[in-house]
Amino acid sequence: MAKDLLLEIGLEEVPARFVRAAMEQLKDKTVKWLTDSRLSYGEVKAYATPRRLAVLVSALADKQEDVTEDVKGPSRKIAYDESGAWSKPALGFARSQGVEPEALFLREVGGVEYVYATKSSLGVETAALLPEALPALVTSLTFPKNMRWGDYELRYVRPIRWLVALHGSDVVPFEITGVASGNVSRGHRFLGKDAVIDQPSSYVERLLAEQVIVEVEQRQKEIVEGINRLAADRGWNIAVKDDLLEEVLFLVETPSVLSGSFDPAFLEIPQEVLITSMREHQRYFPVLDGQGRLLPHFVTVRNGDSTSIDVVSKGNEKVLRARLSDAKFFYAEDKKLVIADALAKLENIVYHEELGTVADKVRRVRKVADRIAQRLRLEPEAEKDVSRTADICKFDLVSQMVYEFPELQGIMGEDYARLAGERESVARAINEHYSPRNAGDKPAASLVGAVVGIADKLDTIVGCFSIGIIPTGSQDPYALRRQAAGIVSTLLAHELDVTLEELFRIALDVQAERGLKREAHDIAKDLQEFFVLRVKNVLSEQAIRYDVVDAVLGAGAYDVRRTILRAHALQAVTSEATKADFRPAVEAFNRVCNLAAKADSKQVDAGLFADEAETKLYEAWQQAHGQFLNAFTEKDMDGALSALSSLSSPVTAFFEAVMVMAEDEALRRNRLAVLALVADDVKQFADFSKLAG
Repeated sequence: MAKDLLLEIGLEEVPARFVRAAMEQLKDKTVKWLTDSRLSYGEVKAYATPRRLAVLVSALADKQEDVTEDVKGPSRKIAYDESGAWSKPALGFARSQGVEPEALFLREVGGVEYVYATKSSLGVETAALLPEALPALVTSLTFPKNMRWGDYELRYVRPIRWLVALHGSDVVPFEITGVASGNVSRGHRFLGKDAVIDQPSSYVERLLAEQVIVEVEQRQKEIVEGINRLAADRGWNIAVKDDLLEEVLFLVETPSVLSGSFDPAFLEIPQEVLITSMREHQRYFPVLDGQGRLLPHFVTVRNGDSTSIDVVSKGNEKVLRARLSDAKFFYAEDKKLVIADALAKLENIVYHEELGTVADKVRRVRKVADRIAQRLRLEPEAEKDVSRTADICKFDLVSQMVYEFPELQGIMGEDYARLAGERESVARAINEHYSPRNAGDKPAASLVGAVVGIADKLDTIVGCFSIGIIPTGSQDPYALRRQAAGIVSTLLAHELDVTLEELFRIALDVQAERGLKREAHDIAKDLQEFFVLRVKNVLSEQAIRYDVVDAVLGAGAYDVRRTILRAHALQAVTSEATKADFRPAVEAFNRVCNLAAKADSKQVDAGLFADEAETKLYEAWQQAHGQFLNAFTEKDMDGALSALSSLSSPVTAFFEAVMVMAEDEALRRNRLAVLALVADDVKQFADFSKLAG
């Protein structure tokens, strides 16, 4: 008879940013264990609050499924000895499968006979599996940061305080760090009490009675509905950022939405400062008017019911007043900051012990940015703005406001630069050069911000690679992957006519002025591999098929814009509707490239052509080559691919008419040279051998 299964891990408050991933991990590991254990079940639901992770399996089978399978052993050739009896390998195979030698039999696979054994495994009762499986499940969870407590060896996100493990109405007995499993959960820390869980199916209702909403979706719904009601009642536009909503969601077990106000005099401070202070320090949602201007109000979520909500609101107002008073003081002091003095202070801030101070970095960024601007042939005024922006792009790092709120770097730089009388284009670019700041952010809007942003990110990446700091696995302490992705997205957004190879060379030349710890060509090779993965991610996000991605990257990814366009052009002609028409061209290109690898020259002598097919292919290539180069230069990848495709028939006719590897050396070299010319164009576009089907 099927029973439900409940596992709840009770913890001290877990950091909000860890909770959802841990909840999903618990569910995934539970499903995997059920599958691996051959246990059928109905549905698996996961629950989480700041103090608990839980999973509920409905209709869990009372025993494993019985399994009968045929297992392949050694081939017949080695399964018998000289007398025709089973050999030692065959007898060993029988023992390993737990069967008698008489039960072995032969079966033909791919024209070869093998020894087989039918292996039967009787299912074990679920109740017998759980006492060992559940603690293993609990301790297998991984977290970004762990801790130890007491004298226990277990490293976990937070100390385990209680465990609920129920199979039907029966407690599954086990113990972890001195905490024994049972059927008693804990309610809200202040509003609830212990809750006895009689059956797994009553879990949600029993916790709800103790002021805990364990269903994440329901908790979020109540928060959002509460915010929307407040917005409708007051006529407010409440700015709800997804990341803050997610954090608040896992800070509370029973949410109550409330509002508060602050002194309108604080609105003299830049809006971004006030919003950052509310969001980052207090987890408040800012309130805006119809034009997006900040109003002197805030919205927050209490972990509890609505009892004495006005008192709670006053307490929040008092805390926020202190925060905003600090911000007001910092802003007033920072307005006295002279940019030249701020830049001088950067000389005393270490950027990295092997890469110098922040001032050293700024000087490198200026050189890289200037060279990129020259390469792009920017207008003199834009070049001047690039230089000035690069010179002062980090000056706000020494401001009190950025010291208190690091996430305001660039934002405060723009404001302070404007107050100091800098050009508007420069002030805006100081802020923009940090963009994109995260995965959902947009690249710099202005060309000046884009160039300085690329220079800054490039200096960081190349500098780190030059001293051996290269991201591996999940380790990326300097966020180099994000910065590389930012460079790629900026190049695409502005369609900048500069290759990654050129950018690497510029940055490496500047880094070399201080002396490189590694060989430049080794650094460049690592950079190429690193950035190819970023371009691959972009192609995957744009729904380009995996084989098309591999094909275009096989021809290189230095020119990011052309790489993306090549991928889209190739995907269009290899879709289900068109791939049959394009297949002959793919076959022709692959054959050309395979034979062209044997060519030792690209010098073609038309006088050596012995067949009309040779002449026609050479003439077709001459025409297609010009069309291909023009289209490629103009970034018309559809046109470039069309020019290549026009060679499909002449290539096919060529292979049908002549033997490329002729005995006559002159003929052979000449034919290979023709193919080498064709292959050069083909390989610029893609490695067509990587296309599936």
